[in-house]
Amino acid sequence: MNNYKKQPFIPAIQKESTLVALSILALICFLVAINSKTINISPTYNDKVEAAELMKKSMNVLKEFRMENSVFVDIENDPNETGLIGSPFSLITTDEGDLDAKLTTLDPNFSAAMVDLMYQINLSNGDTVALLMTGSMPGANMAILNACEALGVHPVAITSIGASQWGANHIDFTWLDMESILYENKLIPARSIAASIGGRNDMGRLLSPAGRKLIMENIESHKLPLIHRNRLAENIQDRMDIFKSIQPISQYNAVINVGGGVASLGTSFNLKLLPPGVVNRADLTNIVRPGGIEGVMAKFVKANVPALHILNIRPLIRQFNMPFAPIPIPEIGSGSLYAEERYNLLVTTICLLIVGGSVFGIGIQSKRKIKEHLVQHEPDSLL
Repeated sequence: MNNYKKQPFIPAIQKESTLVALSILALICFLVAINSKTINISPTYNDKVEAAELMKKSMNVLKEFRMENSVFVDIENDPNETGLIGSPFSLITTDEGDLDAKLTTLDPNFSAAMVDLMYQINLSNGDTVALLMTGSMPGANMAILNACEALGVHPVAITSIGASQWGANHIDFTWLDMESILYENKLIPARSIAASIGGRNDMGRLLSPAGRKLIMENIESHKLPLIHRNRLAENIQDRMDIFKSIQPISQYNAVINVGGGVASLGTSFNLKLLPPGVVNRADLTNIVRPGGIEGVMAKFVKANVPALHILNIRPLIRQFNMPFAPIPIPEIGSGSLYAEERYNLLVTTICLLIVGGSVFGIGIQSKRKIKEHLVQHEPDSLL
């Protein structure tokens, strides 16, 4: 009885030494697990970096051209000082535009994202794509063309020149002007092979006569065929005929649309419901609008040609965990687009088993000792 009073029975799981030991073990296992991260580099890492570097060079070349022509950067609307943000209004401005979306596409890493999308539809060296562009997002145009250059993909491009706010809407620096400079510097694989005015009905509706004239003169100065019929459907058919003159539609490896050109998208479906990125045939059939006009992209998709749709920039970059309208522009090669950091599941599982097993083992042992103590202990002897 005296011995019991001097050394009362305490189960192991209640002993301070045991709890301290378990805490130290848990802390050690936690540190081991949290430091067992592995970096999974994207299998397309090199192509992505090459495309992003090409876009960075492209942006620098265009900026230098603007600076040489005494054009000043609007730091408030162009905080990264790219020199490639257009104006809110001009004679060739066709519609409202989202400034933050334009800023997002002027991140060289956006071209790396285009590489990722192109891999998703299995594009590779030597493939040919039909490319539909507008003047609204010069950054996205560059991103696709630089990605094509990095992957060895040949684009057959048709452009509508009119641009929404903040796009390539300077009358002395249209997308065709930019494209020409980039091609001369061997930063993109090809130039557009035809162009239209763009805007409403692809014929410059809502533009002034002076604006339409400026665009047509710009197209003529680049010695390109002008797509200019009396009806939208005819302009769409002209595009299809031009693409067919290069090769049969079914032989194109993909169709890529950049921007919201009405000739590219048509009026046969609800544009707001078309998801950005990879487009499947079901994506179009589920949002059909009766009585609408099929655009070029829809015609390609119906011919079972894979498609990419580069519009609605915020949800698009969310697919790649990229920042929206970043200030400053992120480093090339950083972020989950290039590599993902993950915990080592094997090490983490082992640590969990060690800690859990230790607690469970001590609990079982304590239960057994408590049972033995209750059997051996005589309550009456304490009275």
